[in-house]
Amino acid sequence: MCIRDSVDIFYQQIYFFVSKKLFNFNLMETIPYDKRSGKIWFNGELVDWNKANVHLLSHGLHYASCVFEGERVYDGEIFKLEEHTERLFHSASRMGFKIPYSQEVLNKATKDIVAIQKIKNGYVRPIAWRGSEMMAISAQQTKINVAIAAWEWGPYYDINKGIRLNISKWKRPAPDTIPWDTKASGLYMICTLSKHEAEQQGFTDSMMLDYQGNIAEATGANIFFKNKSGELHTPTPDSFLNGITRRCIIDIAKSKGIKVVERKIKPDEMVNFVGCFLTGTAAEVTPVSQIDKYKFTICNVIKDLSESYQALVRKKTAA
Repeated sequence: MCIRDSVDIFYQQIYFFVSKKLFNFNLMETIPYDKRSGKIWFNGELVDWNKANVHLLSHGLHYASCVFEGERVYDGEIFKLEEHTERLFHSASRMGFKIPYSQEVLNKATKDIVAIQKIKNGYVRPIAWRGSEMMAISAQQTKINVAIAAWEWGPYYDINKGIRLNISKWKRPAPDTIPWDTKASGLYMICTLSKHEAEQQGFTDSMMLDYQGNIAEATGANIFFKNKSGELHTPTPDSFLNGITRRCIIDIAKSKGIKVVERKIKPDEMVNFVGCFLTGTAAEVTPVSQIDKYKFTICNVIKDLSESYQALVRKKTAA
């Protein structure tokens, strides 16, 4: 182990001690990602965390020719790994490049890196991008690189407390203008802009409309509403990602006899809803207490769906 690795581990241990013993707060989240230690799966090899670098003239950095996934680890197991890997390959295909490994190889590599990093409850980021062989709009001769990183990570939001959203000025583009059904990095530019604006206004996140002015999603999560009759209404995913967690929640709700309506929803219809929540790999099931001027209650239906989702993802402990 080199001196730099030893120093990194030393400082991480200090962060853990201070956060757990003194403040009961996970300061590990404040450590820059390039300052952490461990291994990253990089083009078929395990490399030191601080050596997993790309050239600054990589095409993916300049032209967003990059696709990725976000996966959760619960009790050491990766939830919906195969579905996430399938979507990564779909995204790459839509972006016009072929991942140079099979899905089986990446699934095994993902499990291996989670085990090597000793992740119990955390996050996995597989990513594929065009390399630095060409620097122009056309990049058909670039090498396709693939990496998988994993780290310990807790809840993205406080799932027991409702969050507040504003309504973004940025809209989801029309489906014939961008590969909307992918996790391509360029799609998240307006998400970052929207979330930054929301945070500056004192909100936690932002709700985005689609190109027609209908409710679409939050910056990194799908959205559901509950009406007074107990039905769930959620926007039709025809210009934004149909999330894996979204589909799980629909299945859970239907198994409980809850009617789920997928349709176009106008912003002014929020006055008719009494509950609201977000779904996503990071967000899990997060209650929403307010969107702009509209307020919602954290009702028992939302709490029950959240508990059922946690039981699903933690199958080992729920059994």
